[in-house]
Amino acid sequence: MEGFLRISILGDGGWGTALAILLSRKGYEVRLWGAFPDYIAFLKERRENVKFLPEVLIPEEILISSDLAGVINDTALVVLAIPSHVMRQVVRRLKEFDLSGSIVLSVTKGIENETLMRMSEVIIEEIDPAKLAVLSGPSHAEEVARGVPTTVVTSSNDDSIAKEVQKIFMTERFRVYTSQDMIGVELGGSLKNIIAIAAGISDGLGFGSNTKAALLTRGMVEITRLGVKMGADTTTFKGLSGIGDLITTCISPYGRNRRVGELIAKGRKLDEVLEEMEMVAEGIRTTKSARDLSQKYQVEMPITQEIYSVLYEGKDPRSAVSDLMMREPKPELVEEL
Repeated sequence: MEGFLRISILGDGGWGTALAILLSRKGYEVRLWGAFPDYIAFLKERRENVKFLPEVLIPEEILISSDLAGVINDTALVVLAIPSHVMRQVVRRLKEFDLSGSIVLSVTKGIENETLMRMSEVIIEEIDPAKLAVLSGPSHAEEVARGVPTTVVTSSNDDSIAKEVQKIFMTERFRVYTSQDMIGVELGGSLKNIIAIAAGISDGLGFGSNTKAALLTRGMVEITRLGVKMGADTTTFKGLSGIGDLITTCISPYGRNRRVGELIAKGRKLDEVLEEMEMVAEGIRTTKSARDLSQKYQVEMPITQEIYSVLYEGKDPRSAVSDLMMREPKPELVEEL
């Protein structure tokens, strides 16, 4: 019976909270952990994640706690909904627990700046779990929490684990596919955030649908180029964690990365934008990682390079657009996709 399955979700942001609600509605015993006791106390009393998922009730059945040991104890599934830049330090704390019978699932979209590792690689390096999977796709927390029909993909090096995750999460409003390409699933979900910043810059400059279509199309070309060089399957980027996630994050009003680009295009400084944001825009850090990966693997990624220049070197967004448009004329190599 599904209700007997105990699930631990680490990360009380919007995505972690939305997944806790989704799984609780299925009848599982869900525990939600956050790192900050004061905010956890607020969540327990208010039963609403005002900072990260406002106007959505957190069911009373969900245990909310800042006690990691209490949340992890006897769990069947550990869901890591942790920002990428603190993933390592949180996972390191799991070393003291016996997770040999538990599935460890990363739902984080990012690439570690210092090591250029995907989240699954960080997890393996720290605790090397026996059962590891990732989950990604076009899935804004605001919509998932409200039961809006959503499709995602889960991947593991062991197909039986991916199928187990699929079974746990699948509902009539949350459809889960499986994939054997962990590299592609993680890279697609991470790198699309860079293109979302570019799409936001386009919106902020007052450009139109033509521009955004070009950004999405050519953005997916460079995502695919890098992904294939890193060992991913080309076809993964045509799926939910590739083009699907890219479309959603570039057009949705909920998209934090798109919003960052929009504000920067309107003249705001990156430091100012970050100070005002409660939620993490993963694309900012991912831009640095992707630029470093493009140099490491000698992959041409012109949009990524221009976004890096805007974010980290103070380049004027209009100049970045001009430089992209006036690059050396080339044929469109459709087979790259």
